[in-house]
Amino acid sequence: MPSRTVPTAPASLDDAADLAETLRPVLHRLYRRLRREGGETGISPLQTLLLAVVMDHPGIGVAELARRENLRGPTISAHVKSLVAGGLLDRAPSLQDRRRAGLAITPQGLAVIAALRRRRTDWLAGALARLSPDARQAIRAAAAPLAEIAQ
Repeated sequence: MPSRTVPTAPASLDDAADLAETLRPVLHRLYRRLRREGGETGISPLQTLLLAVVMDHPGIGVAELARRENLRGPTISAHVKSLVAGGLLDRAPSLQDRRRAGLAITPQGLAVIAALRRRRTDWLAGALARLSPDARQAIRAAAAPLAEIAQ
């Protein structure tokens, strides 16, 4: 009787799983560190995210914002109300449909996002500067594939 072989995952999947186990906690720590380096903005991380999305998609509605971020409408509504009350977002009637209001980031909201990005970029640049040129080159080479995964 011929011997049966048990199917196994291709070597590339095993390698990818090992890499994922190594990379996942590193990326998580880096993400948490970047969030901490943002300093006190007076708004939550979710509100910061919402400001950035509205900045990239002016006129977006609350329902679309909730769908895009995979959150419940009431959750988003409460945060949007707080951002409007804080002068970081404005509601404006849609040019295509006057019954619908879209969201726009205010100059004050733009300043908050710009300051936050600047602080995070400055921290990351300082951390990268402490690495060897070879290590920085490896990170530079990994940036494009990581961006592809993030899509």
